Order: sequence, then structure tokens, then C-alpha cells
Amino acid sequence: MYRQSGKVVLDRVGSVLLFLLLSWLFVLLFFLYMLSFEFPCLYKSVRIGKSGRHFTMMKFRTLKTNEQLSLKARQFWLGKFLRATNLDELPQLWNVLKGEMSLVGPRPLPIAYEPLLSTEQKERHSVLPGITGLAQVNGKNTLSWEEKFEFDLKYVREIFFWLDLKILLKTVALVVQMNKDVSLDEKQFTGE
Repeated sequence: MYRQSGKVVLDRVGSVLLFLLLSWLFVLLFFLYMLSFEFPCLYKSVRIGKSGRHFTMMKFRTLKTNEQLSLKARQFWLGKFLRATNLDELPQLWNVLKGEMSLVGPRPLPIAYEPLLSTEQKERHSVLPGITGLAQVNGKNTLSWEEKFEFDLKYVREIFFWLDLKILLKTVALVVQMNKDVSLDEKQFTGE
């Protein structure tokens, strides 16, 4: 029952509450973007959603727009902070409100990865992608792609309320810890 209807209720109510509680943070971050002269504030990326449907995922932009530079050279102070705290993911609350994402689920993959996925790996698309997920609270970018997919499939097969609650609480703890961001060192998925 939770998988069919309870999760949708948690997503909608949770995202509205988070928007209300964190509205001051959105305002502060937009102000900091203005101070840093780094525009646009938002980064949009087409991702694979539930049932393989494509959608535009939003994040706070964490890299300079000059794509001629290396990823490390494109970093700026606010982007580094947002990546370390995972606050760059906050605009995805809008994707949750629109029904394109869930608070908890496998992270949405770029559409370039679509033809590289095995039939088993595509099982992750039987649920809405999430802002956070089992892989994110168990190592995130320090995991191999194989490990990430194992966590994603484990989550898809075991969805229940207490698991979602546990993942959300672990996510809050990770935001507070501000671990070193290693996402720019992550290897791209090649299908192997």
C-alpha cells in the first residue's frame, strides 16, 4: 500500500513542508549567487525518469559555465559548498512536486546512459528517481557503478516506509557532516 499511494503522499506533503521550511535558504542562496556573479543560478539536465520517460531535473549550478575548462577549474566557492552539503539538490523539490521525482529513490541518470544499461539495471526505472537514495547514504560517489546499481535494485525491490524514513534521516546527517566532495572525480558509466 505504501508503494502505491503512501509514497506519493509522503513526497507531496514532504516537498511542500521542505519548501516552506527552507524558503529562507533558497533566498539566501540566490543572494549568494548574486554576490558571486555566477549566473544562471540553476542547472537543468535531461534525465531518465520512471518507466524510461525523460524529464528536466533542476539543481543549483555548481560549476562555471565555461566548458572549455576542466571540471576542477570550473569550480567556484559557492558551488564547492553546495556540493559538499548536497544543497545543490534542493531545486529538485520542484521535480518532486511535479511528480517527476520522489524524495527517496535511485538517482536519475543522464539520458546518455540509457543505451548502456542492462535489462536488470533498467529495473531501477520502475520507480520514480529520488533526490536521495540508498546508494547516496551508503557511499555515493565513492561507490563503483556496480555497487550503486546493487543499492538501487535493492531499494526498488524493498520499498517500505521505514526504509524511506531511515534514508531521509541519514541524508540529513550527511548534509550536516559536510563530507569532502569527490563527485568531480567520479568515472562516467560505460556500461561495463
